[in-house]
Amino acid sequence: MKFIGNVLATIIGIFIFCMIFFFGIILIGAVFGGDDDTVTVKKNSVIELDLSEVSLDYAGKINFKDFNYFETNHNGLTDVLNAIDNAKTDDKIQGISILKNQSNLGLAQSQAIRKKLADFKKSGKFVVAYSDYLTQKDYYLNSVADTVYLNPIGELDFKGLSSEVLFMKELQEKTGIKMEVIRHGKYKSAVEPYLNQEMSPANREQVTVLLNSVWNTIVSDISESRNISIDSLNAIANQLNARTPELALAHNLIDKVSYEDEYHNAIKTKLKVSKKEDYNTISILDYAKNNATSISDYTKKDIIAVIYAQGEIRGGEGEVNIIGEGSIKRSLKAAREDKNVKSIVLRIDSPGGSALTSELIWREIELTKKIKPVVVSMGNVAASGGYYIACNANTIFAEKSTITGSIGVFGMLPNMSTFAKNIGINAEQVKTHENASGYSLFEPIDENFKKITLESIETIYGTFLKRVAEGRKMTTAQVDSIAQGRVWTGTDALKLGLVDKIGGLEDAIKHAATLGKTKSYQVENYPEYEQSFEDLLNNLTGISMFQTKDALLREHLGEESYLLIQQIKKANQLKGVQALMPFELNIK
Repeated sequence: MKFIGNVLATIIGIFIFCMIFFFGIILIGAVFGGDDDTVTVKKNSVIELDLSEVSLDYAGKINFKDFNYFETNHNGLTDVLNAIDNAKTDDKIQGISILKNQSNLGLAQSQAIRKKLADFKKSGKFVVAYSDYLTQKDYYLNSVADTVYLNPIGELDFKGLSSEVLFMKELQEKTGIKMEVIRHGKYKSAVEPYLNQEMSPANREQVTVLLNSVWNTIVSDISESRNISIDSLNAIANQLNARTPELALAHNLIDKVSYEDEYHNAIKTKLKVSKKEDYNTISILDYAKNNATSISDYTKKDIIAVIYAQGEIRGGEGEVNIIGEGSIKRSLKAAREDKNVKSIVLRIDSPGGSALTSELIWREIELTKKIKPVVVSMGNVAASGGYYIACNANTIFAEKSTITGSIGVFGMLPNMSTFAKNIGINAEQVKTHENASGYSLFEPIDENFKKITLESIETIYGTFLKRVAEGRKMTTAQVDSIAQGRVWTGTDALKLGLVDKIGGLEDAIKHAATLGKTKSYQVENYPEYEQSFEDLLNNLTGISMFQTKDALLREHLGEESYLLIQQIKKANQLKGVQALMPFELNIK
């Protein structure tokens, strides 16, 4: 029997080894399998600007440390902007076609693309856009085109902005499952849905101001591109006078009502191509990859380091859409110790998160500032913890539509004591000291625990105010008067002194070069995220290793279900005191 057992154990061991080896080979092949299928740019070509796969400013560099192998992705917003810039002087590119684009970009990112397209048009090359259906966000981008086309049975959604918040106080009372909230800041409305059944006047005030400021940015840009007054645009939105192609055309929001084949024929005419032939196209991501992998100008020894901090602040190593102190601190240290790096730009797109991690990154910026200038460039959002890591920079840039501020902190703990009692669960505790048990999910929150936690919140809020006051050369009283968790647009933040200049990443890089006293330089992007073989196995999905779990959920569940699951997931991941933006603004 022992012999048979040994034989079976050996067979099972060999089987497991073969399975690991087999999947290891597949995984290694996925990682190291050549990606040499670069697309050739043909003469007389048109770039197709499909941004559906672009969501982050920085696509990321990954160091697979167990294999000593590096992977760089080129599908970030920065890659797209650089590609459009290069296309201006590329004699093979004749124009850009925005064909049925449905992007996941935020408003500040869309604004950056618009600016780059407007600059591209100055070269004399064309930009045209065609859609079957236009959301407000996509129309904002398309409106910069020379000619905007819409399908004869299409629609244009142009009605102003709104934001919807769900309140769950009564749900908690009915289920017996509630969130215990401890906060500082009357505008810290991230937790308001758990405390009230309706929106507070303070929250309604800030959301109203915020939406109006964002809308003013949108209509100002559209007004300039389409030569329509802002008053007229507001009237069109109020009366829904763009809801049909005919109405949109009559009010000059679009130029032509046509089918897609007619759109392509118009492009062929511009290119002097027969209508019986296909014209040459290249996708923006293929062109961006070709552009990014072309030979750099190595004669420029000076470097401006751009460090991307994007996503929620959670701690640890971090990854392309999560900010961790590991990769950010390592990047700051590498940049300040590199003699060729003359200055540093920290590009932030974050609603905040862990207060502790924010403080650790703030400290690393303080150390870096003593050696080299640090300039912050704010993207879609740099709020709460995102502002915490920005406030001590030498200069802060924001877009007009950037969401920033939210200087405040909170703590939130789930509590099931009522629910447990209702279903017959009783939790009993045994302890050696009065405060030994801490917080229990199954007991009402202890007032002493609540008091101690509030002390911690107040301490962190005080530290936050101090960091901002020192960084922005204000008094803590001045900061407190515009803090309290309230959010602002970049336009309003400039007036309040929370930022220094309105501008995009390119403006921040030029300013950083001035501070670094260099006119001839190249840009080097950070961070370089470290991953082990174990990380790869954990992330293995059976599809591309670069298709994240979030991307898979979004694909299979649909956008609305995905966003709901993300809200639940984020609530469960909140640990410790949070410096987090009060709400997510989904522009509709």
